[in-house]
Amino acid sequence: MTAQLSGILTALLTPFTSSGQIDEENLRRSVDRNIHAGVDGVVACGSTGEFAALSAAERRFVVETVVDQTAGRVPVVAQTGAVSTAEAVELSRHAEEAGATVLMVVTPYYEPLTLDETLRYLRTVAGAVDIPIMLYNLPVATGINLAPATVGALAREVENIQYIKDTSADLAQAGQLIHNYGDVVSTFVGWDSLLLAALSEGAAGVMAGTANVMAAELVSIHRALAAGDLNRARAEWEQIYPLMDAIMNAPFIPAVKAAVAAQGFPAGSPRAPFLDLDPATAATISALAAALPQPAPAL
Repeated sequence: MTAQLSGILTALLTPFTSSGQIDEENLRRSVDRNIHAGVDGVVACGSTGEFAALSAAERRFVVETVVDQTAGRVPVVAQTGAVSTAEAVELSRHAEEAGATVLMVVTPYYEPLTLDETLRYLRTVAGAVDIPIMLYNLPVATGINLAPATVGALAREVENIQYIKDTSADLAQAGQLIHNYGDVVSTFVGWDSLLLAALSEGAAGVMAGTANVMAAELVSIHRALAAGDLNRARAEWEQIYPLMDAIMNAPFIPAVKAAVAAQGFPAGSPRAPFLDLDPATAATISALAAALPQPAPAL
């Protein structure tokens, strides 16, 4: 599948069994659940998918499972960044061979790199594969921000760097990427509560962990904006914003898992050292999630 990525991409959660192992059955159900809700693509081993808590073998398994279950229905983005260049290259080559559509590459997230080290890492990983690359700008975790001018120059230099997921929470930065460098890179905003603003600004799409909880609603908002119906989009955003805000202001991964559990989808607890939500926060999020209207699947 080589179509240009756009729209709502779900950063899939990784379900775990009660013993802490990857729950393959519910991982496959999660893929179907999101596709049936109308999303434009799914993401394996993103931050919401707890990739940093998975072994390399588990990351390969998740990518293989998601690609297999998707069966070409929507694009699959595989997050293959790692602490070392060698591991990122290995995971990237595996994901390409497994059938991923695009590789999303976060920069190493323990010791902050210099800009020169960051660029060498990204060039090396991109040069090891043939499929498109999505840069993953996550400065809160990596310690380095990929400035718009840097992203634009790198995309002009390296042919298969075609996308960026900007999770800086800086809408001004996203605007620069969209308006100043849209000829060479397509911008996805990765801060869920900025979804309406980002799409209104002209982002190619958004990558949202909250789509595990409210995929159909986010798809509907995107379609309203694409049709030029801002009033409808704003009205629908107003309906889901209380739940969005509650999730974004709680520990994110356990909040998403608590929300889907309230909707009848078992995803297990986050992997240690993460903990489940405290009872009061869990009750608030669960009540909001359970009350969310469940619209018919998108056609």
